[in-house]
Amino acid sequence: MGEHTAPLFPQEVIDEYAALGVDLPALFSAGHLGERMGVTIVEAAADRVVGTMPVEGNTQPYGLLHGGASAVLAETLGSIGSMLHGGATKIAVGVDLNCTHHRGARSGLVTGVATPVHRGRSTATYEIVITDEQDKRVCTARLTCLLRDAPRPDAG
Repeated sequence: MGEHTAPLFPQEVIDEYAALGVDLPALFSAGHLGERMGVTIVEAAADRVVGTMPVEGNTQPYGLLHGGASAVLAETLGSIGSMLHGGATKIAVGVDLNCTHHRGARSGLVTGVATPVHRGRSTATYEIVITDEQDKRVCTARLTCLLRDAPRPDAG
């Protein structure tokens, strides 16, 4: 489903997350569900996360992009932004996701862009706008994540 590229991270950042049991490169590949759906993370920072997903293979019986597929893309992007905002000492857990579907998509790639609405100490909320290849809005979503303390690695 297309070539997957992942953002590059400094080794010390990868090591910091690995110490907490988080495989940062795997996270940014969008995980197992994201891989099955063809999600690719293009850009990742606490203030903006961009990803793409093919419509093909992610449709409902009428041949349109499935609303649940849009929700997966939105939650993936918003969760990554929340995790980056929280840093290595926090884990982001989605607690609320809502999606408004504006139009159908039948082919090509959709692109999601997550930007913060609120970034606090205990929660982070992101708006995710998903557009088609003609830059027409397909879906608008909002995700709120709870930022919990990450488990401390065992001292050995």
